[in-house]
Parts: sequence; C-alpha cells; structure tokens
Amino acid sequence: MTEQTQHEDELGQLLDSEALREWMVRQRWYASKSLGINNVDVLDRAEVGEHLQLVLVQARLTTGAHEVYQLPVITRVAGDVWATGGVPLARGAEIEIYDALAEPHHARALLEMILSDTDIVTDQGSFAFRHVAEANSPGAGASVRALGVDQSNSTFVIGERTAVKLFRKVESGINPELEMLRFLTAHGFDRVPAIEGWYEYEGISLASTLGVVQPFVADARDGWELVLDLMIEDPELLLEYLAELGRVTAQMHSALASDASDPAFSPEDPINESLPLLTAAIDEDIERIFLRLPDTEAVAPIYGRGEDVRGQLALRAQPSVGGKHIRIHGDFHLGQTLYTPSGWMIIDFEGEPARPLFERRQKRPPLKDVASLLRSLSYAASAVELQRGLPAPAGIEERAREAFLSNYMSEVEPTLLPAGESATANMLSIFELEKAVYELRYEIDNRPDWVAIPVAGIRRLLEEQ
Repeated sequence: MTEQTQHEDELGQLLDSEALREWMVRQRWYASKSLGINNVDVLDRAEVGEHLQLVLVQARLTTGAHEVYQLPVITRVAGDVWATGGVPLARGAEIEIYDALAEPHHARALLEMILSDTDIVTDQGSFAFRHVAEANSPGAGASVRALGVDQSNSTFVIGERTAVKLFRKVESGINPELEMLRFLTAHGFDRVPAIEGWYEYEGISLASTLGVVQPFVADARDGWELVLDLMIEDPELLLEYLAELGRVTAQMHSALASDASDPAFSPEDPINESLPLLTAAIDEDIERIFLRLPDTEAVAPIYGRGEDVRGQLALRAQPSVGGKHIRIHGDFHLGQTLYTPSGWMIIDFEGEPARPLFERRQKRPPLKDVASLLRSLSYAASAVELQRGLPAPAGIEERAREAFLSNYMSEVEPTLLPAGESATANMLSIFELEKAVYELRYEIDNRPDWVAIPVAGIRRLLEEQ
C-alpha cells in the first residue's frame, strides 16, 4: 500500500463515523431531510490547498438508496491543523472535522486551483479544474465571505467580484448551471453572470460537475425584495420593471431555442402523450390534496371543490397544435432575478434541486417558466403585507401579471408557443394550476399562515371562463 493510498484509507475510516452521519443530516444542504444515513463511504478526494480537501462521500440512506455529496473538509488532529500532504493519521488521535464553509478563507485556494487549469489524478478518478480567459485572480489578500441564502449549495464571494459555488449533492452528468450559462453566453444572451470557470470529477462510479465560478454582481438588488418594495413605494415604476422582465424572459427562451444543431438544446415538437400525461399527474395531485384539506378559513374558498378544479383542468387539457419543447430555467421565480443599473439579470440555472439531474435537463414548454414567475408575482402581492406590514395596492397583482405577460408574448419567438391565444392561455393555466397545487401542499405542511396564497391562485382558475 502506498503512502497516499494509506492516507486515503485512514481518511475513509475517519469519515465513516457516527459523528459525521449525525452531522450530515443536520446540514441545510442534506437533501433527504426525512431519512437517516446508515453509513458514509469515501469515494475519492483531492487536496486543493495546504489545509483544504474536497471529499466525495456516498451516503447510504436507511431506505437502501444512496446519495453522493461533496464535502470541502478541513481536518484537525488534537486541535492542530492536520497536514494533508500524505502524512498518515495518528492512531487514536482526537479528530475533528470542519466543513470549509465555517472558514470561508479556504475558498481562495479552491479558486486559485480553478484558475490554474490543474488536473488531480487519483487511484479512483480525476478532478479537473478549468477557467475561461476572462477569469482573473482577485489576489491572496482578497476578502472572502459565505453567502447564506442557498439551501442546497455553498457559495463564497471573493474580493466582492468573484462568486464560487460548490454543488453539495452531486449526480453523474453536467450540471445545468454550467451547461445553460455556457450556452446562453455563447449565443449572445448577456443577462446572466457568465461562466468564468468550473471544476468537475470523473471516476468509475461518478462523472459530475462539482462547482462553478461566476462574476459576483455586487451592485444588484434581489428581484423579490425589489418587487415587494416597489409595490408599496412606486407601483407604476414596478410595472415598468416587470414589463422589462417579461421581455428579458422572452429573450432568454428565444436564445435557448436558437441552435437546432445542438442536441441538448435543439427545440423539439411535443409528443402527443405529453399533455395527457401532465394533466393526469396534476389530476392525481388534486385528488390527493383535496382529500386532506383542513377545514379552515384560509382554505374555505376551495374547500370541497376538488371535482370543480379537476373539471376546469379537463376543460383546459384539449390538444393544441404547435409550440416547442426547449431547455428552460426550470425554477423561475423573482428570487432567481437581480436588478442592476443595466437592467434585469437571471441567475441560478440548476433547476429544482429536489428533482433528479436528468429531469432538470429535460426540454419543456417555455410557458412552464412563465407560469412559475406569475405564481411568484401572486406570492409577492400577498407577502407584501406579511413582510412589509402594508397591504398591496388594489389590483396590483393583475396589473403586474399583465405587464409581465403582455411584453413576454410580444417578444418571444412565436413558434415556441401553441398556435392561437386560446391554446396558449389554456396551457399557461395548466402550468399555473400545477404550481399552485404544489404550493398548497407545501404551505399546509410548512407555513399555514401562507396557505391563502395558493388558495387564491386555484380560486382564480375556478372563476375563469
């Protein structure tokens, strides 16, 4: 056994501990919150700095399934930093394991590794670190801070100009964040923070994107917070901003559909079964959730009306002609937007983190993104009183929807949508209903005070002719 192999074996023994299992299930990025971990196996690791290691671990869940996580690890023995350069662990030493997020300055070593275009080859596979020509080092003394807003990943801001995002749960395949941003940048859509670098792993049991580097947009306002503020401070300016967001969203979809030569992005005609399969799944969700609706004041507008909702869904599920399935954002809401001095930017192209990677890379109708953003506007119109203490102006939600939607429809490539306004409206209603039913289930289980928001969305569908 070589010194390096011995070192990896001992690291594996170290990480395969009850303390690590208990620690992992408490982390916000641990995906299977309701499930415990039976054991943790080390798949591979790379040293990227004097004290920082990237460790890939496989967590075997109590159900028998397994998930792979990336752990940026700092290991200490008896209170001192363990020198990781092949030095064997002392048997019986007091061991502590630290997630690098607790000491953000270690992210500088990771960024420098990415900028160096280095490959680290191990017995199990290889880690590749890559950058593009525009990326520059912020310097050894640059400030580093962790962003605490993301529940599924870890992001560090270095020198207030560079953002390094580590994907925690990883699966085989290119991450949509990297794939989508490279495509959009190459095809002239500049309303995204362009990719400056990435790192990835390829081994026997895993080939995956592990992280990306992008410019940090320091002078931006979060889209959700901006909309809440403008609803109170300047509703007319809000409508102007949302009209622009509608145009930018349309430009994004048109760009994503612009290259028929790329199999991962070429627009596709929907198969005949796609809409029936979608509506059947929504119908089942409606039946399940309405069977357990609580009899409360917030739910009263739709209580006992499950069959009415299913009937409205059936009316809108008529076959339509035209339209395309394309790559879409997949998790589009106001929190995935930034407003800068030069206008809107769209961020976070991973898709819904809870969905498997292959699903997040599937092509779907662009109206799915549109419906998701419209639902986000509905949330904002209600949340402004919850979070700002003042009611939204009368009629602002409908005006906001119209501002966004009319400008989206006038700008988007028309062949991407079903033929005719009626077919387009029906499909949009189906996607809004799908989202509202998901929201209803989530709010009942997690935020009862917010249940009225998805209830209002479902009630709107019932009242539409």
